[in-house]
Amino acid sequence: MRQKILIVEDDLGISNLIKLNLNIANYETKEVYDGLEAINIIEKEHFDLILLDVMLPGADGFTIIDKIRPLDIPVIFLTAKNSVIDKVNGLKLGAEDYIVKPFEAIELLARIETILRRYGKSTDMLEFKDIKVYLKERLVKKKDTLIDLTLKEFELLCILVLNKNIALTREMLLEKVWQFDYFGGTRTVDMHIGSLRKKLDLNDNIKTVYKVGYRLED
Repeated sequence: MRQKILIVEDDLGISNLIKLNLNIANYETKEVYDGLEAINIIEKEHFDLILLDVMLPGADGFTIIDKIRPLDIPVIFLTAKNSVIDKVNGLKLGAEDYIVKPFEAIELLARIETILRRYGKSTDMLEFKDIKVYLKERLVKKKDTLIDLTLKEFELLCILVLNKNIALTREMLLEKVWQFDYFGGTRTVDMHIGSLRKKLDLNDNIKTVYKVGYRLED
């Protein structure tokens, strides 16, 4: 069953972009553009996580989170405000995270996945075609055959599957998989991509995006 995320954002363009990226990542979504409407929907429907803008017509995000707190639903604040005071206020009111617009889709997806896992709402298995990725066991199977991957190959595969159909730069992949303590160049990303293509027969699915990086496609 897919996790359901409510997007409360009055900027239609931003809301639609978030919805697109979440749907690609296999989340179910619902969009709301008004604070009072958001309160009404939250009281009637179940959500696994809420993305909540601060500045909204009807009722602002800080008011809405008071209605959410008793429901034990994690909240990520989305806002153009970047002052320390706004961030502190949001977190004090019970938000799990606070992300300032504009932001990269890969960053938002990573934060959502982390919070859902913390709340025990995240799936323990990822799927892509005939490939199953078991997160707790750190195992990968293709057509029920166990595939031997290194730790970095496994982590790289997870990032690709979680961001399916999204172009990821080599620098993003290097940061997410190898972190900041790795001083090598992006060539190591190319080598690990090549290994995944070979081991999992993904030559037709892991696309090279010219002068950017890679994209996992259905």
